[in-house]
Amino acid sequence: MSWWDGFVVALANPGFLIAALGSSIGALGTAGAFALWTISITLGAMQNNIHAELACMFPNKSGGIALYAHEAWRKYLTVIGPLATFGYWIGWSVVLSINGLVAGTLIQAEWFSSTTWSTSGAGFDLDLAIILGVALIAIVWLFNVFGVRPAVWFGYVTGGLLLIPTAVLMFLPYITGDFHGSNLQWNIGANGGFPLAITWLYFMCWSAYGIEVVATFAPEFHDTERDTAKALRVSALFCVAVYALVPLGLGGTLGTEAVANDSTFIAFYTQAFDILVGNALGNVMIFCLVAGLVLSMNTATMDGSRALYGIAKDGMTIKQFGTLNRFHVPGVAMTLDALLNIFLITFFGSVLEILAVSNVGYVFATCTALGGFLLLRKDRPNWPRPVRLPNYWVPLGAFLFAANLLFLVGGGFIWSGGFLGITGYGYGWDKTRIGLLVLVAALLLYVFRHVVQDKLPMKWREQIPQTPEEERAHRELATAPTAPV
Repeated sequence: MSWWDGFVVALANPGFLIAALGSSIGALGTAGAFALWTISITLGAMQNNIHAELACMFPNKSGGIALYAHEAWRKYLTVIGPLATFGYWIGWSVVLSINGLVAGTLIQAEWFSSTTWSTSGAGFDLDLAIILGVALIAIVWLFNVFGVRPAVWFGYVTGGLLLIPTAVLMFLPYITGDFHGSNLQWNIGANGGFPLAITWLYFMCWSAYGIEVVATFAPEFHDTERDTAKALRVSALFCVAVYALVPLGLGGTLGTEAVANDSTFIAFYTQAFDILVGNALGNVMIFCLVAGLVLSMNTATMDGSRALYGIAKDGMTIKQFGTLNRFHVPGVAMTLDALLNIFLITFFGSVLEILAVSNVGYVFATCTALGGFLLLRKDRPNWPRPVRLPNYWVPLGAFLFAANLLFLVGGGFIWSGGFLGITGYGYGWDKTRIGLLVLVAALLLYVFRHVVQDKLPMKWREQIPQTPEEERAHRELATAPTAPV
């Protein structure tokens, strides 16, 4: 891969912002959302440097930052690995339900706005946006489970389509004169202050930290050190610009009230495009947005299922997830992915509620990876690091670890809403509990794999090698045939 290929991966990131931006403006005000999104993406860009060092330490480990966390923590507690990997997997898996619901809502708002029926029963909801979202999930599942792969050029084109409406929101308000400073309101203090800010920085992790996927490709670059540095810098600059300028341009065009009055926190994009480019081109902008979101759903199906497949191959969950179908794709993992997301989209029916369920696992995985960076610097000082950060990154890493731990504990638990009777600013402690149940299920599957399927005693700690050569020697010794007596 060239550094450019790594940067192209980051082009899907604006879709993650589109999903959560409306809710953040409704809670924080346009100016407050702009400030916190800028802080969140800056933290994500800094963390990307740490993830790059970890990725280059373990070039043969596929599965993202959680696999690096497992390498760091298994000396102290082996169950951290499966918990982090499942948390990371569900964080990426819900791209299907979240983007499917966003795309369905945009399609309904732009072309079927008169269709307003809805029904519910047994805790499940159904309306046109949800049906469209479920249909998109099923379509991308069918494409992937039968091994159909879009051409590379098609991925570039549809990924580029997402940049068109993004650029319109970033720059056009200033050209057309639709940006008004009076539309920028700061509602953080009035709506909750510090606890509200921490809660929303917690929610923003899922969107803003998605840039970490660029770092995981570091071992595949032609020139590991030079291409990694270039890809990270360009991706970071791109994402910081998008995550700062889209909230600012959109907020200055519509104002807080127009966004807050939209019960979906998604449909307001149609109003913004109609103001900026007119109704006819507004249709084109929504089409480009939906096309980009569907592409990221396709990518998430491939990546999420392969992450689950990799977890199974590493012995951290049941063997069934580590099988390939006759089309040489992890069909069982893909099917679980699709069914889980269909359940989420019909049971919750809200982007932020789905995010609240999955985010506890994703932020936990982020914390373990950042803590793992500190542990690996201490425990494996002689391990090769093709990308090695200067030593001042150790205290910076400690700061980032502490900040994310604060977001997790504060936003996911204390101020989530309903936790020990404390006033909440999130979408409910019950959503965090469901996310925790996913992690408990991951732990049970890990125990089942080791004790029942592999018939091995549980190990709560493992000895770690100090160099790759030592690790290779241990692996060869473990797989060597036993000489006859």
